[in-house]
Amino acid sequence: MTHAIQAYAYAGPSVLDGGRLALSTSGGTALSGPRTHPRFFSGLLSQPAPAAAGLLAVADVALARYHQPRPGWTRDPVVTCDGGRLRFESFSACGGVYARLDVLELDGDVLDRGTTNVDVNGPLRESLARVGSRDPLHLGVGPDELTVTTLDGAVVEKKVPLPSRWLRGFAEVQVIAAGFDLRAELGGPQAVRFLRSLPKGARSTVWAVPSGRDLRLSGGPARGGVCLSGAGRVATLMPLLRFAKALRVYGPADGSSTASAWELELPGMRYTLAVSPEPWRGFSGEGAVLSDLSTDEAAGDADVVGMLLNFEPTVELGLLADRSGLPVERVRAALTQLGTAGRVGYDLHEAAHFHRELPYDKEQVAQLNPRLTAARALVDSGAVRLAGESAEVTTDGGVRRVRIAEGECTCPWWYDHRGSRGPCKHVLAARMAARVAVDVTL
Repeated sequence: MTHAIQAYAYAGPSVLDGGRLALSTSGGTALSGPRTHPRFFSGLLSQPAPAAAGLLAVADVALARYHQPRPGWTRDPVVTCDGGRLRFESFSACGGVYARLDVLELDGDVLDRGTTNVDVNGPLRESLARVGSRDPLHLGVGPDELTVTTLDGAVVEKKVPLPSRWLRGFAEVQVIAAGFDLRAELGGPQAVRFLRSLPKGARSTVWAVPSGRDLRLSGGPARGGVCLSGAGRVATLMPLLRFAKALRVYGPADGSSTASAWELELPGMRYTLAVSPEPWRGFSGEGAVLSDLSTDEAAGDADVVGMLLNFEPTVELGLLADRSGLPVERVRAALTQLGTAGRVGYDLHEAAHFHRELPYDKEQVAQLNPRLTAARALVDSGAVRLAGESAEVTTDGGVRRVRIAEGECTCPWWYDHRGSRGPCKHVLAARMAARVAVDVTL
């Protein structure tokens, strides 16, 4: 597995002192340009207790390795300020759980819009766990809030490996989530009762099945049900139940996957968890982005669409299509391309993408999709022979026969997964070659 090394350099540690939560920042992109220590917000959080618990939950996911737990590196959460809210995001070390806290009610000064990493250290975690609900909490995202506690100008430095599998997960999860539908919505008391009824075992698999205004547990698939594979992976929802106003459950509209998403409505904020189809199977292996990335125009379209993003709370496809002059389908494919570089996420509640900038090298994108790289090599070597709606792809392992429209292939990969983890390299190669042939004809 390949790794990139991410270096974090903070002007000082994040601290919570006297009702002032100061989150130290390291690098990032803002509307005003790249910043070493960007400063986005200074003001009050009117709901301090759920905000502190939610931020702690996001940090807990960043620390966790749900499959084969063992000590390892943690990745600092990411925060995006879009002018009206703060979005805190993290991803588990095993690549199977994505967490986001959307703080929707801000009372203060938005100093800039953009994305950065924030330091969440051990002492800060202990302080967050003690936050009560009586007094508003002052939040600062940026280094100026640290002047009182870091008079010596100390720099906090961290260097952490970012595995390619982990990086791909951030891309895959937003593409998969975009195909989810709302399956159930529970009120606060029902949400608490249902979540507390879940089995505690990290590997337990259950189905949440709508039953009137409630959910019931089932040991197998049922009509309208949503799978929760590895029930213990939603453990970070539990400390938030005392604030829960509602629970929304999302699953794939076509039933093609056992991935799911769980969204708690909290006072003035939302906490969302997305979990992969299996505890041992991270989002990075799903292959959901490959079809969009394989189009010839996707990279160029992404450059056009990327220039139109301005850290909006929601990205409207129709508006981007009008501004870019591209059809909606090509805009959607361009957003997938941007997602592989960490430049967009997906908000299930809003049913829309949102703009953020993660500090990953765009040149790594091709390396993070080995099936796509292999497919292009097959096309370039002349290994694909088209025959109407079918194709034959010659490989070292023999000739693979592909049904292009159906995405079916005679290779072992297709027989093992039947399209549930994205197209195989032979299907991708055949579709690329078919598009080239159409372009030549035109």
